[in-house]
Amino acid sequence: MKIQATRRTMLRGGAMLLGGLASATALRPAQAQLRIDITRGRVEPMPIAVSPFFAAQEGERQYGDNIPQVVADDLERSGLFRPLPRASFTQQPAAMRNTAPRFGDWRQIGAQALVNGGIEIQRDGRVKVEFRLWDVTSGQQQEGQVYTTTAQNWRRIAHIIADAIYKRITGEDGYFDTRIVFVTESGPAQRRIKRLTIMDQDGANVRYLTDGSELVLTPRFSPNSQDVTYLGYVSEQRPRVYMMNIDSGQRAVLGDFQGMTFAPRFAPDGNRVIFSVSENGLSDIWTYDTRSRARQRLTNGPGINTAPCFSPDGRQVVFESDRGGSQQLYVMNSDGSNARRISFGQGRYATPVWSPRGDLIAFTRQGDGGFAIGVMRPDGSQERLLSNAFLAEGPTWSPNGRVIMFFRQSGGGAQPRLVSIDVTGYNEREVRTPGAASDPAWSPLIP
Repeated sequence: MKIQATRRTMLRGGAMLLGGLASATALRPAQAQLRIDITRGRVEPMPIAVSPFFAAQEGERQYGDNIPQVVADDLERSGLFRPLPRASFTQQPAAMRNTAPRFGDWRQIGAQALVNGGIEIQRDGRVKVEFRLWDVTSGQQQEGQVYTTTAQNWRRIAHIIADAIYKRITGEDGYFDTRIVFVTESGPAQRRIKRLTIMDQDGANVRYLTDGSELVLTPRFSPNSQDVTYLGYVSEQRPRVYMMNIDSGQRAVLGDFQGMTFAPRFAPDGNRVIFSVSENGLSDIWTYDTRSRARQRLTNGPGINTAPCFSPDGRQVVFESDRGGSQQLYVMNSDGSNARRISFGQGRYATPVWSPRGDLIAFTRQGDGGFAIGVMRPDGSQERLLSNAFLAEGPTWSPNGRVIMFFRQSGGGAQPRLVSIDVTGYNEREVRTPGAASDPAWSPLIP
């Protein structure tokens, strides 16, 4: 069973199995009282106290300290919560172990919400983690779960707890139990080494998927989050689109096309990949079925048609094209019919990507000597620019459609860095990476 499906069920109560990762048992959550209305744009972050979890044994205390710290960090990065400093806490974890917190103490330091819990290492070495979310004003429990997992997965449990808190208070799915695949860059400009890299959304657990012997660009996750597709280029060979399993490292070339293939993305069903094929100075959009190996051409010139992305329901495709004389965004049906232009602002438009909700398309716009990351409705209306920079490109959506990540350079000699921003245009912040980074792609929630 996948965590994403389980998460929706377990908030209603009941014992569930989290995809082989952990077991979860609900702790009688009460009717929700806490609420952040994130539809109003910029909101004042909610003060929340995330207490260290009670740990009776010495070996358990590292989890009792570290798990709630990761939870607090996740919530803080969302921009919707303001975790209070632990130094201000007056009630110790042991005092809340078998009784309700002293809510007056937590109100005194300004907390509106409180998270506490407990840790127990079982005889088989597995870690039992309990957490509870409290409304400090009403004194009511809002959420509670017990998880049992391996010691190696403690960070995932922290992200799952943060997701549960986020959903309970905002009413929307969280995005903390996710990963980012991106391109790590190193070396001089003339001999740039680019490696395919994966990490947790908070920058932890960095792992390199390629060794730097080939040029890699535009990685994208499949809907199952276990496969990625990307552009790979080995010296003296033409660039090709590859699919790689991130667990086994096995990869395969997608299709044997005459020209160069690039700009790949998966279809929502995970069984097809859509990308561009360049031949004789023109580029057109094709799909490739990874099961039957069937190929379908969706555009047939003129000009350059590239950067395709399916809508979440698979019925439409957004792409960029210079067929009208300048680089603009178009939407067509998934069979290639009824193409229509949707971008009409000043400048050139590129790298469109559909929101998981289907309500917005993110894009890069170039003009006035710089770049901008923006969003618009699928019909081209309500265009908004979220961030401007010397160079900003490659937007990717969090799986709940709330946050956009992209890469940015602040000047000609600066290193590219990953940046995240709320879809409202607030809470822009740099994403921690092991060095220069570009071409991010956000995974679905981890199964």
